[in-house]
Amino acid sequence: MINSAHKKHFDEFGFVKLPNVFVEGQLLPIKELVDVFHRAWCQDNYEFYCNQAVNSSGLTSQQYLNNAMRLSLFQLICETSILNVIEQLIPNPLFMGTQLFFDPVTTNQANYWHRDPQYHLSPEEQKIALTGPEVLHLRIPLKDEPGIELIPGSHKHWDNQEELEVRLQQNGHTNSESLSRGKTLPLQYGDALVFSANMIHRGLYGNNRLSLDILYCERATHLIEFINPEHQPSPAMQANLNKSLFL
Repeated sequence: MINSAHKKHFDEFGFVKLPNVFVEGQLLPIKELVDVFHRAWCQDNYEFYCNQAVNSSGLTSQQYLNNAMRLSLFQLICETSILNVIEQLIPNPLFMGTQLFFDPVTTNQANYWHRDPQYHLSPEEQKIALTGPEVLHLRIPLKDEPGIELIPGSHKHWDNQEELEVRLQQNGHTNSESLSRGKTLPLQYGDALVFSANMIHRGLYGNNRLSLDILYCERATHLIEFINPEHQPSPAMQANLNKSLFL
């Protein structure tokens, strides 16, 4: 359960790590259906997977999982202990989507610093995004893993010169270089990590990682536009879920 100290920590630093959120055995059914999705996705995206991929998305769609598996994921998305965290960090949240993070096939492939919005916003627009509204990642490691590295406070504060040049690969820098303010957060099976999509971060590869990310967002029109209706539960499924989370 999140408390006021956790909320204060998130507001200041942009993340909160929650050790041992999930009891032993709770994630086993999730791991099984994630494996089904991952095998099918890799087969359909074999060249991309072998050459550069480090994540996939859309686990709650009907493409690879049956309705019983999808319902299990939606139940996790609505799980009370998770929502107790999310609802204290952003008001009246919406489920935005899912991602699955794994190690690259190419062992020397470098990880990379980024802010999530940089892939669709200009630097000036990225600055404006730091004032809100917020998108949250809830990362659930399905095995012990190196975790992520992030720049604390960067969900509200713009890059310093070093960070900007590395993140945007300016003046001869690459986005895989070390940053002096980087903080490493290793994750254990059963933990959860909530962090702002706006912050500067990068995944850490190793131990054949497999992490499920659930994304939640505030109810802003320009964020809702990114929600894929095909990734939402059917009306019949919603009868057994927290309907307020879904469009």
